[in-house]
Amino acid sequence: MAREDVTSALFGITAAELWLEPGGAASLGFHVAHLAGSTDRLFTYARGEALSSAQREALAGEGTITTDRPPLEDLLRVWHDTVEAAITQLSSTPDDMLLQPRSVGRARLPSTVLGLLFHAAEHASRHTGQVVTTAKLIRRRG
Repeated sequence: MAREDVTSALFGITAAELWLEPGGAASLGFHVAHLAGSTDRLFTYARGEALSSAQREALAGEGTITTDRPPLEDLLRVWHDTVEAAITQLSSTPDDMLLQPRSVGRARLPSTVLGLLFHAAEHASRHTGQVVTTAKLIRRRG
């Protein structure tokens, strides 16, 4: 649903609108990049893996995304690919694995496979809502 809602909310958004920060809110472009990156990172931790150098670079890139300003098509492609990979991983995660312990980040914060998968869904829902709301605000401004 997050993939569909984000795609629908961004239909017709211009390149300039993608990077507006109405009222100081994060831009639509930031939210889409962060959605993809955070989902990918949480699913990596759920597999019991550490982040790759490419994932660490992508995380650092989220901090400069409003300067770099990749096109909407690129952001949506990465988001869609991330959702597809997440669905594939979810469908192949056995039930008896859900309570296995996992650690998160350099601080090795404790979690479980289920905790990470749940947090990924919760986090995606939050940012999807922000995309939908921010897109409405931007359209009403014009």
